[in-house]
Amino acid sequence: MTENPAPVILTELTDDGVMLLTLNRPERHNAWTLEMELLYNELFDRAQADPRVRAVVLTGAGRSFCPGMDMSVLDGASSGARPWPTGQLPPRTRPMSFPKPVVAAVNGACAGIGFNQALMCDVRFAVPHARFAAAFSARGLVAEDGVSWILPRLVGYGNAADLLLSSRRLTGTEALSMGLVNRLAEPDDLLPAALAYAGELARSASPYAMSLIKRQLADDQARTFTQSRENAAELLAVAKGAPDYREGVLSFIERRPPDFPALGEGVPVPEETSS
Repeated sequence: MTENPAPVILTELTDDGVMLLTLNRPERHNAWTLEMELLYNELFDRAQADPRVRAVVLTGAGRSFCPGMDMSVLDGASSGARPWPTGQLPPRTRPMSFPKPVVAAVNGACAGIGFNQALMCDVRFAVPHARFAAAFSARGLVAEDGVSWILPRLVGYGNAADLLLSSRRLTGTEALSMGLVNRLAEPDDLLPAALAYAGELARSASPYAMSLIKRQLADDQARTFTQSRENAAELLAVAKGAPDYREGVLSFIERRPPDFPALGEGVPVPEETSS
């Protein structure tokens, strides 16, 4: 009897409410496929609807995070033999529209689509020897998925131009100095550190407040300072009407850990931000 193959993305929910998503094609270094993309979006949809999930950590199985599209997929798409279903899939920006925090734990090669997905996350942890590369110019492609919008905001215009034009590789150490990565950890400590960080968000931060802050971070990129300040005042009035505000104040006064309701419990889930 043939055993069912392991899914291309593994899931695990921690006691803290952190959903661990592990890209799981280690024999191919977790190279991206259509099957992976479909499941990726499905799992984010499930995590958004599941009140037990308060944060997500994204990593790769084995020695790589994701080096980009699988070469067999690239070959089929470039030759026209197996075209990628462009326009028939959701935008490849799901972590940005996900109303809960997403932390990338980059454990190795991170290029192309893998590079993009790491950038779509809110916070990035990496090992010092991780290898980041945009890789698009080396394949005759343009910067996909809005990365030419995201990358300059993380590392500045000059660094973004360098990485996108050259497709050169940089280590996790250089990525940290550039602002592409938030924290470095040794290989054995990477996933525990990312899970601990996400777990602290899940335990101590208001899910509703974090969802509003993610909207602010994305939407304010296109606003002036005055517009941002005015929008914050509007959102503040909304936040003060939610139960999280009272619980945050009471837990501080009573010197105890907060007990925030899950996103959607008694308060509406904010509308998704356009990418």
